[in-house]
Amino acid sequence: MTGSEPRIDFANLPAPTEGIVVTLFITVREIARSRDFYSRVLGGTVVLAENPCIVRLSNSWIIMNPGGPPTPDKPGISVVNYEPGDTTSIFMNLRVADIHACYEDWKAKGAEFVTPPIDREAEIRCYMRDPDGYLIEVGQSTGLLRGKLAAKRPEDLPG
Repeated sequence: MTGSEPRIDFANLPAPTEGIVVTLFITVREIARSRDFYSRVLGGTVVLAENPCIVRLSNSWIIMNPGGPPTPDKPGISVVNYEPGDTTSIFMNLRVADIHACYEDWKAKGAEFVTPPIDREAEIRCYMRDPDGYLIEVGQSTGLLRGKLAAKRPEDLPG
């Protein structure tokens, strides 16, 4: 292996010997910036620096690459940058043991939170955005562990 070849952390690759593992692919504008966020701020392990970038985050993997045109295995489908705004249809959900400690630690490292943690009875949660604007929920189960469910929103109730 020469110095120009990427270092691969083979022990942490998301490559099961049986069954499946779930990974999350996100389209990023700047790999180095996103790699830094998921490794330095959130404490992940860089498995592969790029092409694609793979960061192991606890028991999951985040795979990151820039967008691109259609390929033979996805003809007619382009991978495009996420355009952050006031709506989202999918987001990462991180469940933590101590939300207040994570909030303080990640905020000190530069994470941008929408609000501080809010107690919602079943859980304490807050949201932050990654460098590309992806929404990330950070939650700690509290009342849920005692059978307390989140309150239903009026629009979810029948009639």
